[in-house]
Amino acid sequence: MKITIIGSGAMGTLVGSMLASSGQDVMLIDIRQDQVDTINSKGLCIEADGNILTVDIKASTNILDGQNADLVIILVKSPQTRKAAAAARKCLNEKGRVLTLQNGMGNADMISQIIDPHKVIAGTTSHGATVLGPGLTRHAGSGPTTIGNWLPNNNKSLEKIKHCFCNAGMETRIEGNIHRVIWEKLIINIGINAITALTGIKNGKILDFPPTGDLVRAAVKEASDVALAHGVALPDNIVDSVFTAARATSPNRSSMGQDVDAKRPTEIDAINGAILCLAKEKDIQVPVNQTLTALINILQKNYISGEN
Repeated sequence: MKITIIGSGAMGTLVGSMLASSGQDVMLIDIRQDQVDTINSKGLCIEADGNILTVDIKASTNILDGQNADLVIILVKSPQTRKAAAAARKCLNEKGRVLTLQNGMGNADMISQIIDPHKVIAGTTSHGATVLGPGLTRHAGSGPTTIGNWLPNNNKSLEKIKHCFCNAGMETRIEGNIHRVIWEKLIINIGINAITALTGIKNGKILDFPPTGDLVRAAVKEASDVALAHGVALPDNIVDSVFTAARATSPNRSSMGQDVDAKRPTEIDAINGAILCLAKEKDIQVPVNQTLTALINILQKNYISGEN
């Protein structure tokens, strides 16, 4: 399968390395010249459990190098989704599909405004990754991957992609109600990302301190109430899933934590911020998520304006 991955950050390089190592024809697309040059000249290095695997994989800053793809995987930050979708449309072959494995709410809807929604696949993955430097990524946790058609469709069309992912070592299942799965992943991000970004701790540390555990429970309870108001009933033990995810990616800094560390824009508006918007529609108060969103926005505005 010819696969183009738009976004070669932590998850883009991890997913790309696993697919390429299993024999798939993978092209990484990224705007960072140093990342692309390092991958092309030295290979992509993946560190896991103290061992380093070097993967021979192609990378480019030119979207045209990713054309004629059977599958385009979008793994950029949510603010770049619209631009990535426009690029993906140029890459797909006639029967190609586009898959988003991004964090947050609204990515698949935005992609569907640019690409035929019948070609859009949404999904989540519990794998964790951290960028250590150009061409070097740490695989910081493993877990299941779930994919599903964004519009009701014959899920048998996803079997080839599922087989491809499973063969690459990514345990993958096909889900008929992918919208509920996206909500469940959003809840996990709500319980981990902003809290770890603000406190400077790694994912597993939220289990060690009662105050962070209390914050997780409060943020998740608010988000679950909002989901229910929008007709999505989440499992009663959803907070346990958050703690399980934190434990599975214990040594990892959340993606939002990595963004704050590197003084980059975060995805707060597509995660906790999305809950604020959805809560407002139903006249629900979500003070914990409102506070977390405000604190992250203040923090990133301060460091971004300070760089200019």
